[in-house]
Amino acid sequence: MPKRMMTGRVKSDKMSKTRVVEIARLVKHPKYKKFYRDRTTCYVHDENNESGEGDTVQIIESRPMSKKKRWTLVKVIEKSSAVDVAAMRAARRLEDARKAEVAASSGSDKVEAKAAEEQTAETPAAE
Repeated sequence: MPKRMMTGRVKSDKMSKTRVVEIARLVKHPKYKKFYRDRTTCYVHDENNESGEGDTVQIIESRPMSKKKRWTLVKVIEKSSAVDVAAMRAARRLEDARKAEVAASSGSDKVEAKAAEEQTAETPAAE
């Protein structure tokens, strides 16, 4: 019997070498004949951690590797283009903090320079 191959979207990549892949499908209701969306969740072995959340991947059936893991990653079909907004905001805050620190340090240098100028200006006038 040949091994089944499926295509799905990575739902979670929080585990090391394991991905949770969701396979979406349309199913026809036996009585009402209406199509509805259904999904299957598979635990997939990803040896090199090459897939990420939101990626479209191709998986193949394999031997049981743990209690729930029975699939192996074949290839990443499409990388996700989703943007991690929280990471972008954190990077922006860090950049703003660095700019403020640089401005504060250069501002204190200017204050020290003005104080030195005032001191040198007062010295000849006092003589």
